[in-house]
Amino acid sequence: MMLYSLTVAATLLATVGCCYAVLAMILVGRFARQRKPLRPAATPGVTILKPLHGDEPGLFNNLASFCNQNYRAILRITHTADDLKRLQRLYAARDLELVVDARSHGSNRKVSNLANMAEHIRHDVVVVSDSDMHVDPAYLSRVVAALETPGVSAVTCLYYGAPATGIWAQLSALAINAHFLPGVVVGLASGLARPCFGSTIALRRETLDEIGGFRAVADRLADDHAIGEALARRGRTIAIPPFAIAHRCTQMSARELWQHELRWARTIWSIDPIGYAGSMITYAFPWALIATLLAAASDLFAPALGITFAALACRMALLRAVEREYGLPPQDYWLVPVRDLLSFAVFVCSFLGREVSWKGHRYRLPSGRMASAGSPQP
Repeated sequence: MMLYSLTVAATLLATVGCCYAVLAMILVGRFARQRKPLRPAATPGVTILKPLHGDEPGLFNNLASFCNQNYRAILRITHTADDLKRLQRLYAARDLELVVDARSHGSNRKVSNLANMAEHIRHDVVVVSDSDMHVDPAYLSRVVAALETPGVSAVTCLYYGAPATGIWAQLSALAINAHFLPGVVVGLASGLARPCFGSTIALRRETLDEIGGFRAVADRLADDHAIGEALARRGRTIAIPPFAIAHRCTQMSARELWQHELRWARTIWSIDPIGYAGSMITYAFPWALIATLLAAASDLFAPALGITFAALACRMALLRAVEREYGLPPQDYWLVPVRDLLSFAVFVCSFLGREVSWKGHRYRLPSGRMASAGSPQP
């Protein structure tokens, strides 16, 4: 009876997961087809802040995409002297400045970089974007247009995965395209999510000062979420335009991918434990596979096996919807079963500890704040 009950429970979870995938397909289409202004009515000055940590594959091209905008802006970057010199030669008309400042304001080194660059902000509009983002020439115009919408205090952007290296980067990109992006859209539609992403945080200087600047979140691992929380507490609205920008996935090994995704998962768990636990219903294929294995010698085997194929088909259909609506290149559908099982393994293991690894350092996550857990890893 116990085995039978477990089989039924896993089958039900898989069925709910299939329904979730169908709902996500519908909502992704609706969200992406919204019509928003592509150009701002005015063109206020913009300072772009790019906090960096060493070199990474595709970094120069990522930075260049922010220079190649149909909008004038000042770009502030940290610790990439060679790349800055190349950018200055290619984009001589742009105002590019390298900020090298080792002062620390908390355990989050990225936020310390931002706090140090904040002293060099020259404009009313500030855009913060992670180093692994790649954008098209209309990006800044669309972000500013969204920020100018009445009642909007900040803008953040959805992002899709674009692999820059090999198979581990491909798996990382699939996690974003088949799981993360549609999950955010469902959260927005249901009102359960109020996201703010490091892909883009655009706001006015006075708004940044109002929430205490970057130093106010210098000990938070999910600094982007913390900024969103601070804005929400003050009744500020964060807009999410219907387009998405590219997140360049650069994982070079299984270990790097695992550490990245485990950090991501445990960070989300520390922010929203109930919502994160509830995401168990989204893993239709792993649950269906578990049900099939449990039902191997019972009359539930055929239904469970059918749900397994249905779950895989639903995930691929959802990925196809994201690919179509956001104009992505052909996705690696053959990796979808591996991706789903890996995501489920990360989900399970995320509950087995509170430490994360980030940029060669280990941290504990008490209440969403960073606390050192030892010396840097080799």
